[in-house]
Amino acid sequence: MFWSVPLSADVKSPLSVAVDERPAPEACETMVDVRKGVDAVDRALVTLLAERQRYMDAAARIKPNRQAVYDQTRIEDVVSKVLAAADQAGLSAEIAEPVWRLLIDRSIAHEYGTWDKTRA
Repeated sequence: MFWSVPLSADVKSPLSVAVDERPAPEACETMVDVRKGVDAVDRALVTLLAERQRYMDAAARIKPNRQAVYDQTRIEDVVSKVLAAADQAGLSAEIAEPVWRLLIDRSIAHEYGTWDKTRA
């Protein structure tokens, strides 16, 4: 099943990977089918991660001081929400949690860099 995610207006590559462009995992009969599906999902993930990064840029612009970049309470809130969504979507917590914790860690590093550049 394919679902689309609404993106901000400035995104040039919409997540419009049509159903006929990739087979459903259950319909894959060859590794070519599997790789075609994985590659399509990876392109969609890159588009979403780029949008997420732009939100980190916005956060760096909005936060009043560098100390506000790291927020442990918010980190745990994000992970909790991701784990709930992962459970509902059938994504293993053993994949979701470490992936998001790394994503959050790298996003914070990016945000620090952006905060510093905009205040230099």
